[in-house]
Amino acid sequence: MREPVVFLPAMMCDARLFGPLIADLSRDHAVMSAPVTHGERIEEIASGLLDVLPKRFALVGLGMGGVVALEVIRRAPDRVSRLCLMDTTPLADTPQQAAARDPQIIRVRTGKLEEVMAEELKQSDLAPGPHRAEILALVADMAQGLGPECYVRQARAMQRRRDQQTTLRKIAVPTLVMCGSQDSVWPVKRHTFMAELIPGAQLTVIDHAGHLPPLEQPDAVGAALRNWLAQPLVLR
Repeated sequence: MREPVVFLPAMMCDARLFGPLIADLSRDHAVMSAPVTHGERIEEIASGLLDVLPKRFALVGLGMGGVVALEVIRRAPDRVSRLCLMDTTPLADTPQQAAARDPQIIRVRTGKLEEVMAEELKQSDLAPGPHRAEILALVADMAQGLGPECYVRQARAMQRRRDQQTTLRKIAVPTLVMCGSQDSVWPVKRHTFMAELIPGAQLTVIDHAGHLPPLEQPDAVGAALRNWLAQPLVLR
């Protein structure tokens, strides 16, 4: 039996972010999506996940899910068999970025979650295409389902996250760094930098995709994940 695959969603997203990938991979892998919604610190979220995840697993994280994935492999490198970091960052918030989250939190607490989410993920953050409006509507629905208190917890966790560049250098499992070619949130050059820090990492840039490749180009992302899952488990 191949190792199970665990997906960690982006901020204010649930398993539907990876819906097409889960449907594809579940034909021959055990697959699960784990929430990154419990805790006000990335460390707390990662610790909670390690209590419930399989003994050993392949880990895929997008956005905030990638931030949590880095904390998981930092804490328990022996439990992660391979790692995929997708449209994410290893860096901490700058003081300016951290400060900018406070007014957003206040607005969400006063009933403006929908407005804030429309600013968090704009149409221009996705590549042009026929499904852009549909994807934005799905993101809005996922956010409404999780609710304002979840937003506040996740924003606090992202605001306080640590710099993980040292963690990147210590990763010793097959690692795929993936991003959309038109991701304006965390651009390609950020992912190139991240891949260069990880020993033996592979960088895959998904054409005609922005910040959410699993929904924008699910076939291309699925093919890249299958290639990554087929790589031998060799310590680098």
